[in-house]
Amino acid sequence: MILLYITSSSKEEAEKISNTLLDEKLIACANIIESKSIYNWKGKRENSKEFIIFAKTSEEKINAAEKKVKELHSYEIPCIIKFPINANSEYSEWINSELV
Repeated sequence: MILLYITSSSKEEAEKISNTLLDEKLIACANIIESKSIYNWKGKRENSKEFIIFAKTSEEKINAAEKKVKELHSYEIPCIIKFPINANSEYSEWINSELV
């Protein structure tokens, strides 16, 4: 199983990305959390509200999910971080059943 960490500029964008990935069966589940981000961008310190998507998927779906996020995202360089994870067997089975 893979956990995707994706940041977005608004709740609406995070929901659009999550719903599209779910509709296309590229993820099984998404959690959206509001956060404050501080970073340097093009020589300027940015301090903004962002929304983090934690999305659960499989190794087989990761490339298609990443491609779709890039198509939908408003950022010039979207943050898409991939973590391999282990979960309890029942949850893993549910994730896999949602991706077919």
